[in-house]
Amino acid sequence: MNTPTEQPLSGAGVLISARGLRKSYGRTEALRGASLDLHEGEILAVTGTSGSGKSTLLHCLSGIVRPDEGAVTYGGEELGLLPEQRLSELRRSDFGVVFQFGQLIPELTALDNVALPLLLAGARRGHAHRTAGEWLERFGVRGQADLRPGGMSGGQSQRVALARALVTGPRVVFADEPTGALDALAGEQVMTALVHTAREAGTAVLLITHDTQIAAYADREVGLRDGVVHSGPAAVLGQEAARREG
Repeated sequence: MNTPTEQPLSGAGVLISARGLRKSYGRTEALRGASLDLHEGEILAVTGTSGSGKSTLLHCLSGIVRPDEGAVTYGGEELGLLPEQRLSELRRSDFGVVFQFGQLIPELTALDNVALPLLLAGARRGHAHRTAGEWLERFGVRGQADLRPGGMSGGQSQRVALARALVTGPRVVFADEPTGALDALAGEQVMTALVHTAREAGTAVLLITHDTQIAAYADREVGLRDGVVHSGPAAVLGQEAARREG
């Protein structure tokens, strides 16, 4: 395996920059001056215990939540200053989000769940369904295209959620504990599929996890403790990732 490093990918520019983020919910301070850079094409793991502020950080970086203080910059735009319409556009085009339990729409089939972001972006139904089918194929769940979430296993549902997050060709995917509800084997399959597809597309991934084995899929790892980001040992893919993908 390659030697762990705290440095980002060589030559990669900063894609998202966060500085001094503070966010409170009532008297609870979730973030206390967190700062972080995500680079182009990088898979970055943010680790920490439950309640350390990991999900809040992801929500701020993806524009889902506005920080009380500090700034998140993407493509020269400060997300906290953008109107909700512009943030919605970014989440439909540039950002993909995967949650721990997938959060698929239960009334829709797998195919329709994946096609939905394309339809919302104005794609024709036929094109959206063809593209969605191709992404289901990439994640090995083409056979579940006509199933609704209730008829799929947890691993299958999460692969569909990954396909939905990547179908628009986003520049970054935010993955919040994407394997937290899965057993070890299903979790490994989901992470292998995510890493392989992100590498192929040049997509950056911000991975939130408390599992060191899941963090080992990343290029770089930082820790979040008491609402502040601390540098930590990275787990570079290298030969181990190649073994998993093979």
